[in-house]
Order: sequence, then structure tokens, then C-alpha cells
Amino acid sequence: MSEGALFAGPAMRRLRKKEGLTQAAMAARLSISASYLNLIERNQRPLSARVIVQVVDQFDFDPRSLREDEAIGGVDGLSRRFADERFSEFGIDRDEIAEFLAAAPHAAAAFARLYDTAGSGAREADDPLIQSRLEIERWRNHFADLDTMAEELSDELRLSRSDIGVALGERLREKHQLAVRILPREVLPDALRRLDLHARQLQLSEMLSQASRNFQVAMQIAQLERSAEITSIAAGSKFADEAARRLFERHLVGYFAAALLMPYSRFLRACDATNYDLPVLQRRFGVSFEQLAHRLTTLQRVGQRGLPFFMARIDRAGQFSKRFSGASATTILESESSCPLWIANKAFERAGELCRQSVTVEGSDAAPANWFTVARTVEGSGASEEARFVVVLGIEARLAANLAQARGIDLEQNAAQEIGPGCARCHRPACRQRSLPPRGALLQFDPISRGVTPFQFGPD
Repeated sequence: MSEGALFAGPAMRRLRKKEGLTQAAMAARLSISASYLNLIERNQRPLSARVIVQVVDQFDFDPRSLREDEAIGGVDGLSRRFADERFSEFGIDRDEIAEFLAAAPHAAAAFARLYDTAGSGAREADDPLIQSRLEIERWRNHFADLDTMAEELSDELRLSRSDIGVALGERLREKHQLAVRILPREVLPDALRRLDLHARQLQLSEMLSQASRNFQVAMQIAQLERSAEITSIAAGSKFADEAARRLFERHLVGYFAAALLMPYSRFLRACDATNYDLPVLQRRFGVSFEQLAHRLTTLQRVGQRGLPFFMARIDRAGQFSKRFSGASATTILESESSCPLWIANKAFERAGELCRQSVTVEGSDAAPANWFTVARTVEGSGASEEARFVVVLGIEARLAANLAQARGIDLEQNAAQEIGPGCARCHRPACRQRSLPPRGALLQFDPISRGVTPFQFGPD
């Protein structure tokens, strides 16, 4: 099936049955042949634009329901769920998942809901951070309208100004009568940004780097000029939890800010021209490594796609504080903690250095196994030397051959470092770095010998 084609056979069949029509009668209403409708209902033909228009016109039908798979994140969202260790013995691969979703989208949606609200997924139903993340995944972290609006504004600002920081400040002054003021740390001890409408000032902490200052100003412009659009996108997501909606809105504000600093078309051209050379892109757009990593997960404009990166941020305990899969289909980010053998954890020992590693991921067949990853330490915003994280970027190894940072790295799977989804979910035997046995595994004890790890285990 073509990735861009719309196969909606089950939805069309349900609509026909709801209307009480035979295939011949419905085909006549749509001005197509009964045999063609039969092929559509069996997902052997995609819906054309003309047929979609006829469906909407004849049946007062909401065309968004033709893409029911989007509500659960499509094949990528379903693959993430099937990557759970409880399904590993079935060997469910991506092709089988795609067939399941195409043939029975309602059944797939029911499975996704059950997974998200039962068992280990129970916390996903209650945790606003996870709810927000799942919604971002459903969009593949690409919000086309925000990209377009940010690109138009960026073009407008570049007409007469070359320094984006100056241009952003001028925008605040001219359009919103706000001045940007940098304040000492003791005045803003616990804040990075504060809007003082009485003084008509956007106040920023002196602890912010120039890239972070630009980003904070861009976020303020997003809140002042695009709040209606951002609120509308978030309202369409129908969050049960208000905190989840606010977190999602905050993500959209940051998305617009990044799109303003790195406008889509110009940024993608620079990526292609430099082979995604990360330090060059940082300097060219005046952004931090973390801001750049965020932006690289969003390049999914129809007809103008970039490479499908994922991005994560971890702390010294190996916990994820940010996870964006984008269009990468990765399952590396689905565990509660990260593998200590992954370069993302080792990068803490090499502060400020770009650390590279090819990895193969133990686990489900539902997602690609071989990845090229790049990690680098970053400091918490405005918290120099007080908070340090590692930001990691990843892309399928088969797509990484021409990347600037992949030069000299053997991308063949047999040369990659094997990693797992954290010790509690990893069943790799004889791992010298293992800290915990895998959950559900049968522990084995040998009174006359000791293995290389403290835990020996057999099948679940």
C-alpha cells in the first residue's frame, strides 16, 4: 500500500450498513460501479478525492472518520504498543500490524484503548505527561498549520533584519509595545521569563544563553499572536485531564517558537545541504543542541519530508524527561528507563562532546532494530552547572549512511552495540551491566557455579 493513499474499506462498509444500502445502491449514490465499491470495502483500492467528496456530499459524513487509524497514532502508534514485552513471544512484525490496522481499524482502536487503560498501561490513563506525549505522537510531532504561520512570520522578519534576536525584540516592541529586559539572577531567582504588563516588559534571566533568550522571546510571540490557533488544536484533542491539555498547549507554543527560529523550508534545505551536520546547523540558526534536536523530529510536511529522527532527554539516573518519536517508529523510548550500554548514558562522562553509536535493540519485531544515535550533554535552562542532561538523537541505520556525524561509523547490524529496553524489560542473557532481573522471568540458582551477572533466568 502506498503510504499516502487512503484505504478506508471498513469505514465505508460500516457507513453503507448504517444507511441500510446494498453495494449497488451505495455505488449508484457515489456515481461509481458496484465492483469498484467492493474493492474499496476490501481495501484493495484507495479512496480517490472525488469519491471522498461524493461521500461527504451524499451522506453528510465527517471525512476525518475515514482515518480512524490516526486516533491511535497509525501503524507507528500500534507498533509502540505491540513492542510491549508481553507480546514478544508472538513475533508480531510491522507488516502484520499494518494489515491488522487496515482490515479491522475498530478492533485495533479497541486494543489500543485496552492497552492504554489496563495493566501496565493504567498509569497512561492517569498521567497527564503521558497523555500529552501520546497526543504528540498521534500528530507525529508535526503541526503543519503552525509551521506555515511561523514560516510566514520568519520571512516577514527577515525582509529587513538579519539578526533574529534583534528582529524578535523589534517585533515585541513594534506590535505589542513590549521591551525585552535582561534581569540579574537575584531578581529572577526562580524564573527564566516573566511578562510584566504593568512595566510593559518581557523580563529574562541573565542566566539564559543567547539561544535560550531568542527561544523565550519566540515563545512569548507565540503566546501573544497565535494563542487562538494553539488553543484550537489542543481543544480538538479532547483531553480528559486539564493538566494534560495545558502540557500539550505548552508543547505547541515551543513548537511554534522552534519553527520561527528554524523556518521549515529554509531549515530543511540547510539539513540537505550539510548532510544534517549538527554543529553547523546549530551555528547557522543560532539554536541550542536541544532546540535543534526537537526540530529534527518535526520534518514531516507532505511533499517536503526530512529524515525521521527521534529525540529524547535523559537524566543521570537514566530516566526519560522528554521523548519524541516523530515519524521514526522507534520503540527505544517506551521503557521506564534506558539501557546503561547506550551512548545516551555514557555521554555524561564526555561533557559537551558529540558521542556516536550504532545500536541494535533487543525486543519486538514490531519496529526496526538497527539505529544510529548521537548524544550530547546539555545544561538545564538557566541552571549552569546545577542541572545536566543528555539529549540523544536517533535514526534508522539504513537512513544514516550520508549523515555528517555517521562518517567512520560501521552501520552494519552485526557491528552494532546490543542494547535493551532497561533491565526490568530486557531478556538479553549474560549482560555484564545488568542491575535487575527481567520482570516475569523465572530465576535460576546454581549452587556450584556463578555466572557473569548476579541473575540467571529462564523462560517466563
